[in-house]
Amino acid sequence: MIVFDLPLDVPFRGVTRRQGILIEGPAGWAEWSPFPEYDDAEAGRWLHATLEAATSGHPRAVRDRVPVNGIVPALPPDEAAGRAVASGCATIKIKVAAPGGGLADDVARVAAVRAALPGAAIRVDANGAWTLPEAIAAAAALAPFGLEYIEQPCRDVADLAELRRRLAGEVAIAADESIRRAEDPLLVRDRGAADVVVLKVQPLGGARNCLRLAAELGLPVVVSSAMDSAVGLYAGLRLAAALPELPFACGLETARLLATDVASPPLIEAGTMTVGEAPRVEDPPTAAPEVRRWWLERLRRVTELTGRELP
Repeated sequence: MIVFDLPLDVPFRGVTRRQGILIEGPAGWAEWSPFPEYDDAEAGRWLHATLEAATSGHPRAVRDRVPVNGIVPALPPDEAAGRAVASGCATIKIKVAAPGGGLADDVARVAAVRAALPGAAIRVDANGAWTLPEAIAAAAALAPFGLEYIEQPCRDVADLAELRRRLAGEVAIAADESIRRAEDPLLVRDRGAADVVVLKVQPLGGARNCLRLAAELGLPVVVSSAMDSAVGLYAGLRLAAALPELPFACGLETARLLATDVASPPLIEAGTMTVGEAPRVEDPPTAAPEVRRWWLERLRRVTELTGRELP
């Protein structure tokens, strides 16, 4: 068991360090890294995913390569464009609606990326930060840049459904938080609130649960990282490799956000990630004693709450 503490190369959604625990089981290494602000009950779903990967391994792959999107944080326009080009990806996901920013900043960032990559597919992610009127205005301002979709423009499913109705197919809507943090993730399907769903292995309780959920939702799936280390990123890659259909690039180009990692992440070439061997955890950077104590105490509470046993 290894507690890790990794600095980010670029702050992302207010996060400057990524912490968690690597647990080794009979099937190999797995990651447990629920964000610090999540309560123990929510962290329990992440633990289910971790223990499944450590004891049962990953689902069978049906493809050996997965297309991925480049990740562009809420950076100034020139930096955003440079990061998009450096990703080498044909699809780019751009963060918008960042705290302290406005729609003009988002438009400038997206415009810079579009100018730098005129042939790229561009998607934006608001992380539920817009109200319905703000989302309507943002969609109108950003649509001329040719968006593939807007990810989680509003927090509420009813607002997503209304926005999708008003856009009438001009811009597609993807649901992320309305799936992974929802009491009823099928509500997105039942309300007609999304064209695409984003699935993340740890928050949704494991790859096999994600596969079941994808079948129930019946919508195109994009697999994304939860800003995982190389170990968790590989679990997302294996989920993407196991899906029966994969019509969109997946949000797995997140290793470049980290200044260091616990192992070498999966290889990306020409915008696709190779489904190879699991990362080899040999000499990962470890956390300071106080960070280690905090995470081990959190793990103790969550295992007691869930009744799960560590391998």
